[in-house]
Amino acid sequence: MLAILPLSLVADDVAAMLHTTGGGVLVNKYPAPESIALFSNDLIETQNTASARINVVGSTADIRPGTMIQFEGDELVLDHGSLSVNTSRGLRVRVGCLIVTPVNNAEWTQYDVADVDGKVTVSALKNDVNIDARSRSPQQAKASAHSDRVTVREGEQKSRDERCGAADIKTKPGGRFSGVGAIMNSPWAIGAGIAGVGVMACLGVFCRGDDPMSPAKP
Repeated sequence: MLAILPLSLVADDVAAMLHTTGGGVLVNKYPAPESIALFSNDLIETQNTASARINVVGSTADIRPGTMIQFEGDELVLDHGSLSVNTSRGLRVRVGCLIVTPVNNAEWTQYDVADVDGKVTVSALKNDVNIDARSRSPQQAKASAHSDRVTVREGEQKSRDERCGAADIKTKPGGRFSGVGAIMNSPWAIGAGIAGVGVMACLGVFCRGDDPMSPAKP
């Protein structure tokens, strides 16, 4: 039970594939092979001579050289550098307190996002995208939702300041190649596994009293 349950959680956590070119791509600070599965919160870095592509259902994201991003499923957190997104599923990019989102999630949208020295530039290549500025405070963000929105029309390019500093990158402890171990060692997984073993032990030995497991009488 301790082995099977965490492994099932790992399978459910796989969300995308990363394909690299030119070498010099790191995933959670470890050199990445040409193809590797991505998990939520994985950190991707491309060196100055390397690039990579994320493939997820309904979306691709081309990560250009000299870029650091964090993969969060339906959102990419850009720390610095640039990337190009092509999506029909509303894949968005967050840079500091700026969030870039396709206007129409049902249509293919292609857009570029670059973050250089705190200045964010968004180019709408196919269909329109919104740039929303949000506060770090959940209460303020809820109160001012969509109150500071800029729409970048197809064929346009607009720039804004990050407003709240660098993106909130969270480095996964132990690196990508110990990702399975990180999930298996999480308190939730260990607790669930121990509980499962306890239930099996109880049913098998301790909790059935004096009655046999297969009684002669129904």
